[in-house]
Amino acid sequence: MIRQMRVKTNARTELIDITQAVQRLVAESGVRSGLCYLHVPHTTSGVTINENTDPNVGMDILKELNKVIPFDDKYGHSEGNSAAHIKSSLVGVSKTIMVEEGRLALGTWQAIFFCEFDGPRERRVMVKVMKD
Repeated sequence: MIRQMRVKTNARTELIDITQAVQRLVAESGVRSGLCYLHVPHTTSGVTINENTDPNVGMDILKELNKVIPFDDKYGHSEGNSAAHIKSSLVGVSKTIMVEEGRLALGTWQAIFFCEFDGPRERRVMVKVMKD
């Protein structure tokens, strides 16, 4: 069964920690051992796993992405959001995370982040939890 999460973003670019919301869906699924598959069905956003303890990590990730892929760089795409499309392609729109003992098998400092590259908007994350 596929579940949908809604994510409301508040800035043009931001990383939003969705770990607890995903964990709730894993717990609700009843799966003790398996896989959690995340998919973002948008072309200007993504999903990543990184440190959640120091908020500077997320800010640094966005700072460098914005530096390497600037918003205004004479792109051909007429909507004016080519940078967001490129960032989405580089970061990726899906992740698979192991589930053990009913919990996401993330490292001590790891969290799941929804990546907004063309906000603010209301977005969706598709979540499928499968047992072994």
